[in-house]
Amino acid sequence: MRCRHDMPFGASLQGGGAPFRLWAPAARQAELALYAGATAPPRFLPASCDAQGWWECSVPDAGAGTLYQWRINGDLLVPDPASRQNPHGVHQPSCVVDPLQFEWDAGWTGRPWPEVVLYEMHVGAFTPEGTFAAAAQRLEALASLGITAIELMPVADFPGRFGWGYDGVLPFAPHSAYGTPDEFKHFIQQAHRLGLMVFLDVVYNHFGPDGNYLGHYAPQFFSQTHGSPWGAAINFDGPGSRDVRDFFIHNALYWVLEYRIDGLRLDAVHAIADSSQPDIVEEISAAVRSATPGRHVHLVLENEDNGYHRLAATPQPGRYDAQWNDDFHHALHVTLTGETQRYYHDYGREPMNLLARCFTHGMLFEPSARQPGGARKECREAPPQPLGALVNYANNHDQTGNRPFGERLGQLAPPGARQLSTLLALLTPAIPMLFFGEEFGASMPFLYFADWQDELREAVREGRKREFGHAGGDLPDPCDARTFEASRPDMGHQETADGQRWLALIQDALAVRKAHFSPGHHLLVTGQHTAQRIAETGIRVCWRYGDGQAILLELNLGPQPLKHADDGIELADRQELFRHAWPDGTAEDIWPPWAARWTRGRYAT
Repeated sequence: MRCRHDMPFGASLQGGGAPFRLWAPAARQAELALYAGATAPPRFLPASCDAQGWWECSVPDAGAGTLYQWRINGDLLVPDPASRQNPHGVHQPSCVVDPLQFEWDAGWTGRPWPEVVLYEMHVGAFTPEGTFAAAAQRLEALASLGITAIELMPVADFPGRFGWGYDGVLPFAPHSAYGTPDEFKHFIQQAHRLGLMVFLDVVYNHFGPDGNYLGHYAPQFFSQTHGSPWGAAINFDGPGSRDVRDFFIHNALYWVLEYRIDGLRLDAVHAIADSSQPDIVEEISAAVRSATPGRHVHLVLENEDNGYHRLAATPQPGRYDAQWNDDFHHALHVTLTGETQRYYHDYGREPMNLLARCFTHGMLFEPSARQPGGARKECREAPPQPLGALVNYANNHDQTGNRPFGERLGQLAPPGARQLSTLLALLTPAIPMLFFGEEFGASMPFLYFADWQDELREAVREGRKREFGHAGGDLPDPCDARTFEASRPDMGHQETADGQRWLALIQDALAVRKAHFSPGHHLLVTGQHTAQRIAETGIRVCWRYGDGQAILLELNLGPQPLKHADDGIELADRQELFRHAWPDGTAEDIWPPWAARWTRGRYAT
């Protein structure tokens, strides 16, 4: 099986050469620059322009591997913004790719949403080599552990050797330091052969500041009325926005069709300003749903303002399968650490009550804009949400990497809570996510790193000092390669006794999830779950299912044993599913410190 997504942008190989198309409505002149080799001078071919600003040049002898750029107004050489590959970096020539050269296995259609167990991975930091090929060699161990889906931080090409990927400038080209398009496809194919889905983070709210040439020839890409925290906002609703919208819709389709990606996670949709109906977020969903019949292709949002109206319990055009649940993470983090600054400003008042509500209601707060510093303008309680439409986690790139020293929650929480915090993300009705290295208790930080140069490098360094100067100590230099290297999890730790204990714990927990949480996903009764506070540090949660079954979580998030009275909840035919730090023979009215126990049975009262 061979796959190619046809689109109006970029270069598309046909039987006799290739047409090259560029939307450059502000250009007075555009020429195609063709290179016989990486160091050879280009030859220039004229392009014709239509009334909508589309420039086109057909080249009969173009083929896979042909290097090219566009020359704008006779002087500025730029890469193709829809380049499928930029092998020498984002400022250098683009490369024609033949997607039909790669042969896919037939038969893979993905896995249903209830089976999803996410594993967030940064390709560059996951292995010492930092490549798709090296990462593919480690997928079998993740599949054996019980992971079912790899979620990659963005791979769209960005400048420099290393970076998080959220400042990409060539959305269709895999980052050249990670490997070629075919090597990325081999990674995906290997994942599929192991029963693993591959999700991809995509950034549709801004372009990065270095290597983005669109303003020189297509300023219509950027809004004249909206702003963005990271630079010029994308124009999704102003003059010329139809072509801009199509650029990003085709990008989503490109990844799920040409690369057989199983899921997309749209970054920071709260920063996408679009007054259109339907807006671009809805239109992307509708396009992906329409293009992938018969496949399990999952759509996930990051939305700092919650915005649960975009979610649906079953796949629907215009809607999304799930959203990252920051409320769960923040309530858990504050409960375990006591921190209440920045992200955690709204979670300091009775955080255990907030955590209990997260277990039953999902999100805590109604959609709300944020004030400078992260506080919500209002904190009204959100109604109960379908728990299966949320993604829970104890760690992710944002919550770890946006700390001045990149500590994981396991390094901040009391020692007895290190493993418990991860288990609480894995064993709820929500979809769980692990952050790479968490499965073996990695203690290495995950820091902010970006290979910026010159003035931008100095601006980022100074910005970090202003933001985190209060933290004390020497802040890691985000533009130093040593900061990037320090963010690689120590794979040797998984061979230690501590690492092996973590791996066994995670494997056992995911086996329980597969057997008892996933099968009842669509039977969850929204609004009928209950959570009771038990003394100062206890929570008892009851998740109810439409077939009369229930799963009970008894949890002590404190350093002292907890004695509690009978709370009146009874489960008939009760069966223990899993326990952590809960010794055999413990009296029924005593909950050990930093302990949890999961049971199930029929709901009797």
